Parts: sequence; structure tokens; C-alpha cells
Amino acid sequence: MKEPLSVNRLAWLLLGKLIENAELYGINVEETDSGTKIIDAGVNAKGGFQAGKIITEICMGGCGKAAITHGTYGDMDLPSIQIHSDHPVIAMLGSQFAGWQISEEGYSAIGSGPARALAQKPKDIYREIGYHDDFDRGILILEADKCPPAKIADRLAKECGISSQNLAIVLTPTTSLTGATQVSGRVVETGIHKLRRLGLDANVIICASGYAPISPIHPKFAKAMARTNDAILYGGTARYVVDYDNEEKLKEMVNKAPSMASEAYGRPFTEIFKEAKYDFYKIDPNLFAPAVLIINNAKTGNTFQSGKINVKALAESFGLMKS
Repeated sequence: MKEPLSVNRLAWLLLGKLIENAELYGINVEETDSGTKIIDAGVNAKGGFQAGKIITEICMGGCGKAAITHGTYGDMDLPSIQIHSDHPVIAMLGSQFAGWQISEEGYSAIGSGPARALAQKPKDIYREIGYHDDFDRGILILEADKCPPAKIADRLAKECGISSQNLAIVLTPTTSLTGATQVSGRVVETGIHKLRRLGLDANVIICASGYAPISPIHPKFAKAMARTNDAILYGGTARYVVDYDNEEKLKEMVNKAPSMASEAYGRPFTEIFKEAKYDFYKIDPNLFAPAVLIINNAKTGNTFQSGKINVKALAESFGLMKS
């Protein structure tokens, strides 16, 4: 009997590669008293591009591939991450999406990665895509600069329905190169969420690919977070192949999908965030999208594209200084 697709089983194989070559990938591995594995990929550890690449693939539950490359954006040559998936709904919505709100005992973080599929966080997405994972181990990725207290880690394992020693938590602070890399690796996922907001049933997406520049690291969290957002909003490109009947509606959605559809578009995210008094929920949700979206409709063979790379906004956000 064929084994069902398990994002945690596939991701655990990638985690093994990361841990077995910890020195090579610049990570530190520790365990809590309960046995939960803590993988530091940028807090006190060096991390890097390759750690970011593998963690991006872990985030996608092993259902997508990533590659570190370079891209030309105007007259800027920037390190970039390119991804693709033949199972984008499970990879991006079922695993990569940062959809697990963690807030307890003064600790706050948003969890992403395959462990979400065990805990069904949030349930509405898993109902929409019809996916559940029953593997006995799980991996959670946190964009955080400190590990959750042991009590919270134990609760997370319990919500996943697994033992504490079978949970792994990967820390990828936004101020690290690992963190910046794996955030840019979410460019396709960001586009899927924008398309869902516009009315597209994600289940019609057959395959997807995309790329985005990896933002220069910055020691201050707010600045680093802003740069990682700008990398996608002003430099990201996402491509999808869909099977869709209503082509006029599809064309309309593509035109509204890029970040430039937002009134807030054009300014560095650090300004937008400050204006919103550092409350994400006060920012126009239309802003959160790749700079360019391209959709090929397999039903008709037609392809629609909208948006543009904003070189000026990227250069300003990344602090590019020409000598």
C-alpha cells in the first residue's frame, strides 16, 4: 500500500542532513530537558546561505526545492533564492505558511513549517486543502531570536500529538543571513495568499516557481524585517500554472495580485510599518504580494502577467551606496 504524502517525514530527512553537517552549515544543535531538538541557525550560530536553503526546503515540507543564485535588478546584482514545487498547495499552505500564533508567558512568535500539519494550525486552511499529516515527528520554524521556554515547547509537542523528544524547533532570526534567505524563499507562498484573498481556489494551482533577492542583513530587527519584506514586495517574482475555467476572472485577479495594487506601494516597508504604529494589521493587506505575478492557464494555454520590479525601492531599502 502506497504511503500517504507526509511533509514531516520528508522534512525530517532534510533536518537529518542539516544536523549531521552542523559545522558545515554553521548551526548549533541542543536539546531541552524534555528532549526537544533546538536548531540555532542564526541567534548565536553563524548560519548562512546554505542553511537558509535547506531550511527553506524544510519549511516547504520537503515538497519543494530551493537554489541559491544571483539576480540582476536594474544595475544591482543581488544574491537570490529560487524555488519551485510540483505540490505548491501542500508545500506552501500546508507547511510553509507562518500560521501558528504562539503567545504565552511573555514569549511571542509565529510558527511555520510542517509541524503545523500535525496540529492543524490554522484549521480553516487544512479544511480548504484537505490535508492532514500523521507522522510521529514534527519540525517547527520560528523567526525568533530566542528559544521558547521549555514549558511552551512541551505544549507545542502536545498540540502536534507527538512526544517532546520528537519535536524539532528551528530558530531563524530575521537579523541573520539564514533568516533573510528563508523569508525570501516565501515569495511563492506570499503570492498564493494574495490570490486566495482575491478569490482564487488554491487547489487549482498545479505547480509553482519563483525567486526573490536575499536582503542584506542588518543588526536591528525592525530594519532587517523591513528589508526582508521589501525583497518580496519590490523584487519578488512568482509564477503559477493553474487549471481554471473562468479566464476573464483569472485575468482580473492577476491584474490585482502584485504589491503595486496597494496604495501603500512604493515606500520602504520601514516607513509603512512605522506609519502603522508597528501593527501589521493596520497595513493594507493588498501590499503583501510579490512584485510580479505570472499565471499560465493550462486549460487554455494563455499566460497573464502583472506588476514590475521596483529597483529604486529595493536600493533604498537595502541601503545601497555607490562609490
